[in-house]
Amino acid sequence: MPSSKAYVDFILDQLSGLDEISCRAMMGEYILYYRGKIIGGIYDDRFLVKPTPSARAMMPQAEMELPYEGAKEMLLVDNVESREFLTALVEAMYDELPAPRRKKQ
Repeated sequence: MPSSKAYVDFILDQLSGLDEISCRAMMGEYILYYRGKIIGGIYDDRFLVKPTPSARAMMPQAEMELPYEGAKEMLLVDNVESREFLTALVEAMYDELPAPRRKKQ
């Protein structure tokens, strides 16, 4: 089941306090970026983030879930109602995320 545009808009609104938040649609789902780095995505109306050390520390009870068959497990973000929590989570994760890959020319 692809993610709904309403849920994507809700998550983007919750993260609107951060500069340079963006998303890209991909096969009915959405990849989320912060300052050019992939932080996670929205899959089947679930907000999943990469399992960085800071994300694990901030969500010790979070479940690991597959975004789609064959993918690496990611952390399910349950506390999507709190803008403050989401902002702190993304900012804490940023330095632990890999740099964006350069596009082949």
